[in-house]
Amino acid sequence: MAIIPQVSLFSWQDVQSLGDLERLCCVLEALPDEALMRALETHRGRGRNDYPIRPLWNSVLAGIVFQHPSIESLRRELARNGQLRELCGFGHRVPSAWAYTRFLQRLMDHLPQIEGIFDELVEQLRTVLPDFGQRLAVDSKALPSFATHKNAHETPDGRRDLDADHGRKAYQGVDAHGKPWEKIVKWFGYKIHLLVDATYELPVAWTVTKASTADITEGPHLLENLHTHHLALLSATAILTADRGYDDTKYLTLCWDTYHIKPVIGIRNMWKIAEPTRPLPGYINVTYNYCGQVFCQCPVTGVEREMTSGGFEKDHNTLKKRCPAQRAGVTCAGAAECPVAQGIRIPLETDRRIFTPIDRDSYKWDREYAHRTAVERVNSRLDVSFGFELHTIRGLAKMKLRCGLALLVMLAMALGRIRQGQGDQMRSLVRSA
Repeated sequence: MAIIPQVSLFSWQDVQSLGDLERLCCVLEALPDEALMRALETHRGRGRNDYPIRPLWNSVLAGIVFQHPSIESLRRELARNGQLRELCGFGHRVPSAWAYTRFLQRLMDHLPQIEGIFDELVEQLRTVLPDFGQRLAVDSKALPSFATHKNAHETPDGRRDLDADHGRKAYQGVDAHGKPWEKIVKWFGYKIHLLVDATYELPVAWTVTKASTADITEGPHLLENLHTHHLALLSATAILTADRGYDDTKYLTLCWDTYHIKPVIGIRNMWKIAEPTRPLPGYINVTYNYCGQVFCQCPVTGVEREMTSGGFEKDHNTLKKRCPAQRAGVTCAGAAECPVAQGIRIPLETDRRIFTPIDRDSYKWDREYAHRTAVERVNSRLDVSFGFELHTIRGLAKMKLRCGLALLVMLAMALGRIRQGQGDQMRSLVRSA
């Protein structure tokens, strides 16, 4: 918390309770921001101090907590709400718009320290939530710029957006009538790439890039970030879930071989349409498809049946598949002479995209893949509760700062709720204690 010794946070309690301001107190008390405050104050030096650093910082956080869409909206609230002014650390004067502009520009220069606060909050959450980080999910979210396009001939002036570019994302599926559909989303701006805890729906790593940056490009960087700043959390991670945008052999191999994380990632059909199955190397009557289903063929009747999952052998890096006649209760005329009647072992090296430590053709894979929606809910909260659905942000530096502040508030709110014994509300920004 940005401590302001000369101001009592409770001088208004003789008139009325803090009420909705308790949410702001919850965030301010949980934030380990003292080092940032001292750095900002050192940078200001002996210059004018009409509006001290700490009240300005507290009020910027208040604007996020109370969902103000702009600095002017925040200034109007400060002018109207004396209790909020005193909680932030102001007297009767509200900072000018230019004071906020200068302060936010200074914060952009200290983005690495803001990222450091984020990392410290992640570590504190790991200590109060013993299973924090065991199951992760990764995804990206479009962040349209407030500008509509980029003109290469324009010069930087703080108002134009010369950093953003165009992004495109395709969504595909099949409707209830079996008809395939496709939806194309295009935007001008940026992307935020989030790695979140899928159990508690809280971020553990993030980056902001131009809109054209592919998801799979940033996926390894997020894991590298965890390796650098949160090695203990990464060592405890067991499963990583993601959609088909992260379907890449190198990424799947990196997860398991380097970080010992079991990847549960959707797969794209990269095979030719005329190639529904392929023969499994080493077996004369076994085939597999791109979804990871494995089939055996009866040597007598030629009937093809799907083999059942038998789990993963970590010591041998192999998947086990079992005979359907023995495990599924079906009758096979050639069971006595079938070469795979005792089951088979499939090395992951057969095809690293298709064969993963958690069998794609298993109930466990389906259960784990359902946790991927956790990151989508975090993205939704950024839109609805943190104001990214309607904003006025232009420029990569401003977008990084705004995302960083939003994620700080998200983690600080969760940590504050847990310390207050309200863990069931850790994801709520809008509900008062």
